[in-house]
Amino acid sequence: MNAKPRLGVFKLASCDGCQLTLLGCEDALLALAERVEIAHFPEASSRTDAHGTFDVALVEGSVSAPFQLDELRSIRARSKRLVTIGACATAGGVQALRNGRDVREFIETVYASPEYISTLDASTPVSAHVAVDYELRGCPIDKQQLLEVITALLVGRRPEIRDESVCLECKRKGIVCVLVKRDEPCLGPVTHGGCDALCPTFDRGCYGCFGPKERAPTSALAARFARDGMVPVELVRRFRGITGGAEAFRTESDRHE
Repeated sequence: MNAKPRLGVFKLASCDGCQLTLLGCEDALLALAERVEIAHFPEASSRTDAHGTFDVALVEGSVSAPFQLDELRSIRARSKRLVTIGACATAGGVQALRNGRDVREFIETVYASPEYISTLDASTPVSAHVAVDYELRGCPIDKQQLLEVITALLVGRRPEIRDESVCLECKRKGIVCVLVKRDEPCLGPVTHGGCDALCPTFDRGCYGCFGPKERAPTSALAARFARDGMVPVELVRRFRGITGGAEAFRTESDRHE
């Protein structure tokens, strides 16, 4: 009898929200557990096995401390497929806001005993350190996309995830563009879809949770924001948010700083 494929779920620097998305799959997670050995998933069970090899490893969180870098390299060496899940793992997360600043000053301001804190100067995505087989974006990720990626990798096919911007999700839902309608700042034109246009659905501009699209025209969008009266400091904040560590958003924010 063939052994079940082994799945491991690992956490670096993150809030655990993307792991909770997997738990939120409920009945689908139970069906998955019948076909896969969920060997390591501390968020779900204290009975885990982080050793040995994994057919698929899901990694949540950014690399923010030296020990996390060592752990990540070990996970990569023992995994056939490594999938990063969420904005922290794919773009450095909110914690990447500290990049380029005096981290030691932050530590001495926040912590009563800063000598106990061991951290890196920057919060970086997993792909900056090891090879990644698939990136699943979002804050948090979409559970249907997660199930699709796990299933596809386990059966040996390419995941069927739409490669499109948030704008196309708005079009399918019949949402009138908030940027055109009310001059509401919206990162939808330069952001990966996957959230089902959550913020525009409630008449709000996209915050870029799913990260920049490939070849995203950030300069053109920033110019539109500026024409609508957005000052440079707000342009920096707009592109330096949840996925501000992603190259396209980081580069655009740096232009206005």
